[in-house]
Amino acid sequence: MNRIQINFKGVTSALPTPFVGQGLNKKIDFESLTRLVEFQLKNGINGLVVNGTTAESPTLLWSEVEEIYRCVRNIAGQQVPIILGTGSNSTAHTMETTQRAEALGADAALVVVPYYNKPPQRGLEQHFTEVARSTRLPLILYNVPSRTITSMDLDTILTLSTVKNIFAIKEASGDLLFDQKLKAQLAPEFTLLTGDDLSYLPFLKLGGSGIISVMSNAITAACAKWTKLAQAEKWREAEEDFEKHTELISLMYAEANPIPLKWMLYKMGLFKSPEMRLPLTCLNSKFYEPITIELKKLELI
Repeated sequence: MNRIQINFKGVTSALPTPFVGQGLNKKIDFESLTRLVEFQLKNGINGLVVNGTTAESPTLLWSEVEEIYRCVRNIAGQQVPIILGTGSNSTAHTMETTQRAEALGADAALVVVPYYNKPPQRGLEQHFTEVARSTRLPLILYNVPSRTITSMDLDTILTLSTVKNIFAIKEASGDLLFDQKLKAQLAPEFTLLTGDDLSYLPFLKLGGSGIISVMSNAITAACAKWTKLAQAEKWREAEEDFEKHTELISLMYAEANPIPLKWMLYKMGLFKSPEMRLPLTCLNSKFYEPITIELKKLELI
């Protein structure tokens, strides 16, 4: 199969999943998903993630993941890479879903650190190595200790970075000192991405390649602009514009992601509904006004 030349640098959006319906019978709203993907492409996104945490992946059936992937691929075509989240806290299950992602035609798999069961570092090393051996897909490691409790340490990441088809990491701890150590010791061709929106510009400044982002769903054009300014080393201009958006970005984490984001996309007219699947629920009404103020200030509504 002919694939696009893969470039995972720049800004990649972790897509949320729009739902419609009542109670436990909420269905995927493909009309809203189409609007969101078209909005992303129009505003300069560099890549898209299907079935990440932002997609409420624990509540999605694999059959739904496949439907979402096909919808996104149909809209995006070969314009940008499409990454599928395949990680779980079972190595065998992660291998299976990664193989399914390969069969679907995904450009890469995003594989999160196993959560809940708290494996030791040697377990993490073996987990990711076995997943990599099971597929020809390029793999992106995903370190997000705020969600998984367990965090990959420096030596584990450096060891895994030498595995043939592990070519990148989404490092979402928000620890810039740790990121700096990684950048200094990883091979130049290994792609270092962040998953922490609020530290994106400092991360680029220390030599990071890009971001897999929540904020880029709503402020795609601004994220693309900051990235281009950073690449041109126009740091002051980038930082001044970023500062205008920091309050809105902070509000995206007023409750668990993607609760605030989905309400923002609803207010922007991209989503028909801000509904979540249980156990997540819609945004607390106390955040309606501050978010609305910021959306208006940035001329997003």
